Amino acid sequence: MAKISLETLRSIDGYVASALVDADSGMLLAGDGSGVNLELAAAGNTEVVRAKRKVANALNLNDTIEDILISLTKQYHIIRPLESNQKLFLYVVLDRAKSNLAMARHELRTFEKSVDFS
Repeated sequence: MAKISLETLRSIDGYVASALVDADSGMLLAGDGSGVNLELAAAGNTEVVRAKRKVANALNLNDTIEDILISLTKQYHIIRPLESNQKLFLYVVLDRAKSNLAMARHELRTFEKSVDFS
């Protein structure tokens, strides 16, 4: 895979940090921003994705995860498995007071379509 830059995600209102993560290994493939240990976040959020997929399969939902939102009192954490490559996910941290969640989700979809993750 070519080196992926996450810098364009900085334009999202309330942006704090982002990561591109290998969902199989939990390895951080690309990271941007500060204030978050992205290596630790990559590994921990891989467990979140695995757990949600396991439950979805057990429930026979026959659907894919668009995103997982973790709402903290001061931040939003968005985990977005890629449509183009389900083995990867984007992880984005936003300052809740400065962000628009609907717009952020839209901008993540747009970002994914603009980058080749193969």
